[in-house]
Amino acid sequence: MRRRLVASFFTRQQEFQVLQAADTQAAAERCGFELETVNADDNPVQQIQQLFHVIHAPQEQRPWALIVQTRVADGLERVARNAAAAGIGWVFLNRRADYIEGLRSRHPRLPLSCVTTDHEEIGRIQARQFRALLPAGGAVLYVQGPPETEAARERLGAAEAGLEGSGIEVKVITAEWTEASGEEAMRGWLRLKSSEQFRPDIVGCQNDALAVGARRALQAHRMDLALVRFTGCNGLPNSGQRMVRSGELAATIMIDSCGGPAVELLDRMLKTGEPSPPALVIPPRSFPPIAGLGTSPIA
Repeated sequence: MRRRLVASFFTRQQEFQVLQAADTQAAAERCGFELETVNADDNPVQQIQQLFHVIHAPQEQRPWALIVQTRVADGLERVARNAAAAGIGWVFLNRRADYIEGLRSRHPRLPLSCVTTDHEEIGRIQARQFRALLPAGGAVLYVQGPPETEAARERLGAAEAGLEGSGIEVKVITAEWTEASGEEAMRGWLRLKSSEQFRPDIVGCQNDALAVGARRALQAHRMDLALVRFTGCNGLPNSGQRMVRSGELAATIMIDSCGGPAVELLDRMLKTGEPSPPALVIPPRSFPPIAGLGTSPIA
């Protein structure tokens, strides 16, 4: 079997994407795969073109599988079907895709799987963090990532469900996944007349970069809200966890890269001959502990 893979990521501007790319490369080296990484610079059309360039290459140049992280709503179903028809596997990162099951039945010898964080559990953890920080109720300004993405929708839905009956009011604003977009989203909200009537106790963000940008904008424009607490997600040691320890964040959520597990899944399939699983779900962990708000992670 060809031990060549191509990994496609959608941006270099988001720290978790950078982590996943590095983790994918390290796992490929560890497992003895040749890996090529391409990046779409947050351009969905460019990502599709890059993937079709790989799929339509001469057969001897095609990889055994594509590892793909994308943010478009349809999950690049047409591209995945073309890849499978060309004899190329497809491992989707950090989200599920309903079309994978149909592809698996038609192409049983190909690796066709999803490796994803449990985004609903992220939302449930956020709700528990908000409840711990606001035991008597209060207000949360919730900064959501791109609402067309599955991750952003599932995190928000689970967080809202987890806050039912808590006495915590939630207002949602949307952004991209970057620090700059978090800052711009907060500035946009502050320009609204309605922001004067909503005084958040917490700004809960769907990743740590959003929290950094939103915090900078809020502290620059509303000194009366300078003591609002912020929470994030991703929880990398040198960013989110460090910010919790320094007091910049009240809490974050640690999530692991899906890239390395995707490569290891492919390696196991080659070594054992057994089909890859349809989905591998990686659990997130709260940081710090929800009870007591210390500095050690919990499950």
